[in-house]
Amino acid sequence: MRWRPLRAPDLPAASHLAARIHPDYPEDDAVMAERLSLCPEGCFALAAEDGLVGYAVGHPWRARSVPDLDTLVGALPEPAEAWCIHDVALDPRARGRGAAAAIVGLMLGEAARRRLPEAVLVAVGDAAGFWRRHGFQAVPQAAPPGYGARAALMVRAVPDPS
Repeated sequence: MRWRPLRAPDLPAASHLAARIHPDYPEDDAVMAERLSLCPEGCFALAAEDGLVGYAVGHPWRARSVPDLDTLVGALPEPAEAWCIHDVALDPRARGRGAAAAIVGLMLGEAARRRLPEAVLVAVGDAAGFWRRHGFQAVPQAAPPGYGARAALMVRAVPDPS
């Protein structure tokens, strides 16, 4: 299994995976399609021999904030102040093989390439521990409505690319 760029033909499989992995956080298919259109360099697919087993969506955004769940953004902010890791989903059979750590590295690499100072995300469910192990810290700002009562807005500095 290797991460590769997400492509438009992958969207139906990614949508199916999202429905299975994140049933409490549904988003219209148009949201992922829009993010892919706005920032293809931030969208990845984890492909196995028998199909898609993961995807990740990231894009430039504002500091210490994320877009509302299930919302089209229309355009990305310019200038951007942060890299938003919007969504990461892995099929259970893809877990424990380093794919999650690899996608964090790819996302932070894209943020560094763009010289963005921080990465931001919302940790849902029990995911905050994973994100803390990758350098993210919860901030006092509340996550937007829709992410759930246990959601945590998290931020980390992006390593200097030089």
